[in-house]
Amino acid sequence: MENSKQIVLFDGVCNLCNGAIQFIIKRDTNDIFRYTPLQSELGQKLISERNIDADTIDSIILINPGVAFYIKSDAALEIGKNLKGYKVISSILLWIPGSLRDIVYDFIARNRYKWYGKKEQCMIPTPELKAKFL
Repeated sequence: MENSKQIVLFDGVCNLCNGAIQFIIKRDTNDIFRYTPLQSELGQKLISERNIDADTIDSIILINPGVAFYIKSDAALEIGKNLKGYKVISSILLWIPGSLRDIVYDFIARNRYKWYGKKEQCMIPTPELKAKFL
């Protein structure tokens, strides 16, 4: 695993989360991120190594190896800071206290399956995207 890449852990069966990963991939012009589902063996290992409670964090985690990890709205906005066209808005939204941002984040996360549905299994990346997945 490349230590220079940040790792995005996501709910691999969630349609909203899979759409978010596709959104990130299209805008990650500097090839900063790699992806793995929370449900994967590697995802579970990364969560365990950081003592993250998988029962309370089940939608997105950003790991910057050797530096830090981010959860919930912090993870989404840290990702956004690295995407073409989203650096400024993400940086501004980070000024809002995390507890307030996470109220909105948690509401969406709780309803994501009801609103967007879910798959029976994690997505399979296309051959051209396979190198971005761990």
